[in-house]
Amino acid sequence: MVCALYLNSLLKITAQNNASDLHISPGHYPTIRVDGRLITLVDQKILDSEMAKELIFALLDDKKDRFLSEKELDFSYALGDIRFRVNTYQTRNGYAASLRLVPNEIRTIEELELPPILKIFSKLSQGFILIVGPTGHGKSTTLASLINLINKERSEKIITIEDPIEYIFTPDKSVIDQREVYQDTFSFHKALRATFRENVNVIMVGELRDYETMSAAVTAAETGHLVFASLHTNSASQTIERLIDSFPSNQQPQIRSQLASTLSGVISQRLLPRTKGGLIPAVEVMIATPAVRALIRDSRPKQLDLVIETSQDVGMISLDRSLADLVRRKEISIEKAEFYSLNPSEFKNLL
Repeated sequence: MVCALYLNSLLKITAQNNASDLHISPGHYPTIRVDGRLITLVDQKILDSEMAKELIFALLDDKKDRFLSEKELDFSYALGDIRFRVNTYQTRNGYAASLRLVPNEIRTIEELELPPILKIFSKLSQGFILIVGPTGHGKSTTLASLINLINKERSEKIITIEDPIEYIFTPDKSVIDQREVYQDTFSFHKALRATFRENVNVIMVGELRDYETMSAAVTAAETGHLVFASLHTNSASQTIERLIDSFPSNQQPQIRSQLASTLSGVISQRLLPRTKGGLIPAVEVMIATPAVRALIRDSRPKQLDLVIETSQDVGMISLDRSLADLVRRKEISIEKAEFYSLNPSEFKNLL
C-alpha cells in the first residue's frame, strides 16, 4: 500500500512538472525529463533494488508473470486521467522502468507547430505514410494528430494497432476501433491482415517492427487503404533503405516495386529545446512525386536527399532547411541545430 502511494506521488510529480518521462532505476534517484533534459528528484530517496522492484510490480499488477518470463514489457498505465506508456525491463541491478506521459488532449498540426503541408496526407483516400525519427521525438503525437484530423473531417472506418495504446480517440465523424497488441490481438501483422475483412478505410500502425508487419502494411496500402505507421529511422532516404533491407534478398525487388507505387510520403522529425523554453519540431517532409517513385524503384535511395532539397515548390522540406529556418527565427540555438543536423556543412550553407 505504501509503495502504491509512493508510485502515485511520483506519477503526479511527473505530470505537475509537465515532464515527458519518468525513470525508475535501482541505485538512482527517481528522474524526470523536462524539455529534453533529465532532472534528478533529489528531494526523494535513492531507489535501492528492493524499492525499485516494488514500484515496478505495482505498475505491472496482473502483468507480472509475463514480465518475469519476457524480461521486458510495454504496456499502458493510468492514474485517474493521467496516462503513461510504460516500458519495464530487467537490469544487472534489478528492475527498472521508463514511463512516457501521454497527454489527454490530441493537439492539432497548428498547435504542434508542424508544417501545414502535412495536412495533405490526411486528405488522401489511399497510400502509405511513414512518420520516422528517434525515440522520444514526437512520432506518436504526430500520428495521433493526423488520425484525429481525419476523424474530425471525414466519415471513415479507422483502426489503430498499437503496443500499447497511447492517445485515446473520441469518435467524431469517423468510426474508430483501437486495438492493443497482446491485449486485443497477438501481433501487429496478424491485426493488419485482419483489417482486410474489417471494412476499414484508414489504418494506423504504432510501429513497424519486422518485415512481416512491413509487408502487411504495404499490401494494405496497395489494396486501397490509407495506412499511417512509424519507424525508428533518421531520414526519409534511410527509411526507404531500412524498409527494403528488412526483407530477404529474394523479396527485395518486389517490395521495392510495391513501395514505389504505394508510398505517399515520409515525415522525419526531431524535437529540439527552444531558446525560450519548451520544445519545437524540426521536420523533414518527402512527398512521393514521380521522381521519388523512380528513385525507389531503381534502388537509388541516397539520391532522395537531393530531390527533397530541390523540391520546395511541391511542399518538400529538408531537415537542414527546417533547422536553418528555426535558427533564423531565433527559436533554437545554432549549436543545437548543428547537433541535430545530418549534414552540418550543408546546414551552414543554408544560414
